[in-house]
Amino acid sequence: MSVRSASASAAPAPKGEVAVYKIWWVGPLAIVAAIVANLVARGIVLALVDVPAEFPPLQSPTIVFFTTIGVGLGALVFALIGRRARRPIRTFRIVALVALVVSILPNLSLMANPAGAPFPGATSQGFGLLIVFHVVAAVAAVATLTTLARR
Repeated sequence: MSVRSASASAAPAPKGEVAVYKIWWVGPLAIVAAIVANLVARGIVLALVDVPAEFPPLQSPTIVFFTTIGVGLGALVFALIGRRARRPIRTFRIVALVALVVSILPNLSLMANPAGAPFPGATSQGFGLLIVFHVVAAVAAVATLTTLARR
């Protein structure tokens, strides 16, 4: 192998490539960013809208728990995509968007029929507000992961 062929094959890394090893610290940071964003959003929502206090999904511990689970799983998916996809950032953004839409479907269903909820205080408005938290968490997580885990 000549020097010329070695340098020709050492092309620069494609834009959007992921440093998978960074996800071990970027993932937890994305979880924290999404939790903080959701708790700020919760404070704003509660200042503007009257939400029944007994509606469990809008309580801080519930928001923290489900945000941690969702973003943690998202970070794991991002790590897998980062190892396998040709364009991992783009691929992850598409997967994250699909996951967001799927995560919102139960809220839309319960907005149409809040009486079907398995807990007290359920209202159409409450389930509509949960969609806000899904979007806030998704934006915070995807932005953190895809920005800080780049090579």
